[in-house]
Amino acid sequence: MPPALPRHPMLTDLSAWTLLIVAAFGAGVLNAIAGGGSFLTFPALVATGVPPIAANATSAVAVSPGYLGSTLGFRAELAALPRALLRIEGALCAVGGVAGALLLLVTPARLFSALVPWLLLFATAVFAFGPRLLAALRRSAGGTAEGAAPASAGLRRVGLFVVAVYGGYFNGGLGILLMALYTLAGEARIHTANALKNFNSLVLSLLSVAAFAWAGAVLWPQALAMAASATVGGFAGARLARRLPAAAVRAVVIGTGLVMSGLFFLR
Repeated sequence: MPPALPRHPMLTDLSAWTLLIVAAFGAGVLNAIAGGGSFLTFPALVATGVPPIAANATSAVAVSPGYLGSTLGFRAELAALPRALLRIEGALCAVGGVAGALLLLVTPARLFSALVPWLLLFATAVFAFGPRLLAALRRSAGGTAEGAAPASAGLRRVGLFVVAVYGGYFNGGLGILLMALYTLAGEARIHTANALKNFNSLVLSLLSVAAFAWAGAVLWPQALAMAASATVGGFAGARLARRLPAAAVRAVVIGTGLVMSGLFFLR
């Protein structure tokens, strides 16, 4: 029998566990479609009485298997990409994820938490307006809206490492930041960007989770129950995302980013 949750006074053990399992399933679905599943799991853990730092680490464990489910759901898109690209980006995310997790474990999180809504709002704006801005820049430089920018590969890798550090430090909104990055880097295929988002989220999450586990910051009964639920949600969300029109997926990403930003500003 898992230990009773340190819960909010209005939550019973049953309602607390139900809240965590439902939030984790929703997080898996949301991560597969638009990202930001931690904005369901993290508040749910806090609502049951888990301290914020432990809630952040436990939430990271809970959503990481969901990335596996959603990555498998996009295996056709990933198989069409060069293996060298996946190896390079996976390595960058692995190193960045560990760096971010270690940073969380040795520094206070208050200042960074205050920056989160601004970062989410910026990422949402980049995702919403990035394609038009990028096309305008390419036309002004004499390129085409479809071609890749000359320096995009290097900038994409630097940006990916920075986002991976963020993801290891505070997972909330990671998917939106990755989608914004790929949009800014010129990835015009929305489902390919979604597949890369899920693959790289899986890699950096697994490495950051290992760091949290090493530090003893994870509440394992809650984490394992939520992880199982998030995995199912991730696979279901990936199937849904592949069937949605690109415009609908983009609308979900933008809407999720605005809602998340508003919730964190209210906090």
